[in-house]
Amino acid sequence: MPSSSGAPTDTTWDPTRYLAFASERTRPFVDLLGRVNLPNARTVVDLGCGPGNGMPVLRHHWPAAHITGVDTSQEMLDKARESTRDDAKIKYEQADIRAFATEKPVDLIVSNAALQWLPDHRDLLPSIQDSVAPGGVLAVQVPGNYAAPSHRILYDLAGSAPYAEHIDPSTLLTPTAAVVDYMLDVSRDGWDVEAWETTYQHVLQGKDPVFDWISAAAARPVLSALPPELLAKFTAEYKAALKEAYPETRIGTILPFRRIFFIARRRS
Repeated sequence: MPSSSGAPTDTTWDPTRYLAFASERTRPFVDLLGRVNLPNARTVVDLGCGPGNGMPVLRHHWPAAHITGVDTSQEMLDKARESTRDDAKIKYEQADIRAFATEKPVDLIVSNAALQWLPDHRDLLPSIQDSVAPGGVLAVQVPGNYAAPSHRILYDLAGSAPYAEHIDPSTLLTPTAAVVDYMLDVSRDGWDVEAWETTYQHVLQGKDPVFDWISAAAARPVLSALPPELLAKFTAEYKAALKEAYPETRIGTILPFRRIFFIARRRS
């Protein structure tokens, strides 16, 4: 889920575009929650819940839990509320993760592909952990694909003329840390930690599927910063480069996507 960060530049999200690959974007969340092993959780917070595509997964694991979805994007929250309107135990809050706080500790805090929008997200982990109750869990997934062609091409192109003068470098996503760094970040007295990484091989369909994927998320700060007369030119160049980097195969366009997972369990 994308946007509980208050990302720099444009904060308007398009849930429809984001959900075009809902299955692929939700798969890491399924895998993350499958390792949580906290069957009796009664209070759950999803930081960066996006359009709510992860709520059915949370509800499947915790049928009786009270779930709170947190996101900065009103568009995403509207979509999430619409999709879960029949579930009285799910509520939503429009808030930035930096300002996240709970009235009392909760059993489970999850975050799926959201923390990376905050350059200082590693500094926030201790305070997030403080909101986990004894016996509870913090479970996080962040992308680890910033060395992939999709991102290298994006940043190289955005840094070239005539585009660079319109783009604030601080709005570009910074690479996430190594798996071991996150393990050390959340390793505290009274906590047990595990972490892993997975590279998914997504098979995408369509004319420009990799562009469609990244334009709905990581490329948004760049695309939203360009004036219309340059946006079309940039888009054409970026699409052409992506097609070369990710050629179509007989089964579709294969997009390798590395994800980083870490779980911290607070001892009772």
